[in-house]
This record gives sequence, structure tokens and C-alpha cells, in this order.
Amino acid sequence: MAASLNRSPITPFHSENSRKFSQLGPRAGVNISSNGTCSKRRCSIALACVDNGNDENVKSREVQKILEDSPSETLSKGSHSLPRPLSSTHLSNKLTDRSRLRVAYQGVHGAYSESAAEKAYPNCQAVPCEQFDTAFEAVESWLVDRAVLPIENSLGGSIHRNYDLLLRHRLHIVGEVKFAVRHCLLANHGVKVEDLKRVLSHAQALAQCENTLTKLGLVREAVDDTAGAAKFIAFHKLKDSGAIASSAAARIYGLNILAEDIQDNSYNVTRFLMLAREPIIPGTDRPFKTSIVFSLEEGPGVLFKALAVFALRQINLTKIESRPLRNQPLRASNDTSNGSPKYFDYLFYVDFEASMAEQNSQNALRHLKEFATFLRVLGSYPVDTSMI
Repeated sequence: MAASLNRSPITPFHSENSRKFSQLGPRAGVNISSNGTCSKRRCSIALACVDNGNDENVKSREVQKILEDSPSETLSKGSHSLPRPLSSTHLSNKLTDRSRLRVAYQGVHGAYSESAAEKAYPNCQAVPCEQFDTAFEAVESWLVDRAVLPIENSLGGSIHRNYDLLLRHRLHIVGEVKFAVRHCLLANHGVKVEDLKRVLSHAQALAQCENTLTKLGLVREAVDDTAGAAKFIAFHKLKDSGAIASSAAARIYGLNILAEDIQDNSYNVTRFLMLAREPIIPGTDRPFKTSIVFSLEEGPGVLFKALAVFALRQINLTKIESRPLRNQPLRASNDTSNGSPKYFDYLFYVDFEASMAEQNSQNALRHLKEFATFLRVLGSYPVDTSMI
């Protein structure tokens, strides 16, 4: 599972400033200036609006307006330059001449996401990004070709931030990859377990090692990524702090492995999504999965009816996730006697085992549109059937 070490590290993309995007057509452009920074650009979010009467059209437009008004972070050049793609001249040359796919991941060199990116796209050039938002932006801006980002873990559950970003941005899911995660407790050389008072790692990694950390009585401190935690304690030569990260991170940053496989369950698998600017054409020659997001009106049995469109056609659901509709979490009550908010507004993310090339899937979504206020297909892509 170790990441490939036969290449020089790449400085991460940084996400520093926030700005609002105004609406544009489906192909929003980006200009890269000669000094390497992204100029002002515009984009919009394409939503499949439901045409089922005035009320539902109004609701669908409200959802779209809320999503368009959400601020999206932009990329800027950090103190260390990335290799060549930040120049407009270099970017155009890279797009036509390069043979290696550039794949963005969140974290620093040695992160599990880097290994997942290399599993998804062998021989790719893995490009580190400071935040999940930055990876999305890098693909949209043509700075990289793909992004590989975590969406759920068998122990820690869903990565909610990436569910929200899937809707905010215009990228398409073109594949998935499952990666076995084996956590190690790392520290500087000469430091013993009994010397440790705190441990640093990503929040998900800390949650996945809950039992071990409780037994050791260590204070937990969440940081942006696992490899970043290892880099931090190595750089500062900390003697009272450890990090939870991979064995590859230990080799990269010169740390000692105090304990291996400290996760609560040996079957610790993270599912990553492969994202691109354009969707792939779904097929029927192998197992496919389709991911969608939709919203519903409030009412008795509405969610039951939405899920029944799949059950009636023997379509298996592999995932359902609900997320509050941001900027409009509460819906006004129909009870005019008190006028107080009553209902939460939710978006529902669903994965189902079928290709959009199949008539059965198309009929199911056509049925769902009859009462959904909003529906968008995030991607229809091959299932990862490889041995983990």
C-alpha cells in the first residue's frame, strides 16, 4: 500500500481566498496569468430541474439559487511554485504534450489519498492539494486532469464535506477505488510510547483508532491529513507527540513506527471517488453504479415513495445519505397559528447498482422526477471489483 517514492515531492495547491461565482454557461473558462495565479472566473451549477407545475419549479429554482450563491474557494499560488502548469504557456503545452495524467488528491506526500490516486491511475503524476475544495478547483481550472477524493470509510462513515462539494461543483464521478487503510503510530526516533501525551492525525483516522488511543490515554488533536501530522511532528522534532499515519509517511519523514495496525478493525477500507470534468459513457458490459442527489417536498411517505421507484424495479441501493440544504435549513411551518419553522429541508444522496445505459434505470429516474423537486445525476461509473 506504500506510495511510490521515486519522484520529487510537489508543493500543494493552496486555497486562500473566497469569492462568489456568477452564473455562466456549462463550459466555464479560466485564464491563467503569467505570474501563475488564477484570474477571476465564473461558473454555475447545473441542476436537473423538475417540470411538474409551478410550485415545484419555484422550489427547484430556489434550490439552484441557494447553491449558486454558496461561496466557492479559489486557488492561489503558494510560496513554493508548482512545476510548470501554473503558467498559461506551460499549461497549454502540458495539455497537448504530456503523457502522464495529473491527478489531484488532498493532503501532502505520503497521504493515503496519494496511494489511492496511484491505485486508481497507475503511473499518474499525483498532485497534492491543501484542502478538498482545492482539488475540485484544480480539476475545474484545468490545472489537473482528475481528482481522487475519499467519500466514505468502513469504520468512520461518510466524509460529509465531499458530499457537499459534489453538489457545489460541476465535476462528474467517473469511477471509484477502494483502498485498505493500515494505521501506524509514529514518533521521532528515541521517543517511546510512554513519552507521548498527545497524538495528531486526521479526524477520521483518530476515530478509526478510538480503542487504541483510549487505552493509551492520549489527547487527540485533529489536523488536515495523516501525512501532514507526520510531517509536522518530524519538522518540529516533538518529543511528547505522535502521529497516526501510514508506514510510507514514516519512511518519507524519517519517523519511527511505534505500533502497526492500530485501527479498531482490521477491515478498514476507504472508498474514493474518481472525478473528472466530463462524464464517461455508461455501459452494460460490466457492473456499473450510479450516484444521484435529489430533494423532496415535505409530506407523509414521500421518502418511501422515492425509494420505492428502485425497489419496484429490483434495483439495489448501496448507499443513502441525507444532508441539510445549506443556507435554507428550515422550512416555514404550514401552521399559521404560530408561524415558527417546523421542517428541515434535506438533500438525499443515493448510490444504486445499475448503469444509466439500462432502460430500467432510466425508468426509475423518470418515475422519481414525478415528485422530486430537484434531481441531478452525479455519475454512472464502473464498480471497483478489485481485491482490496
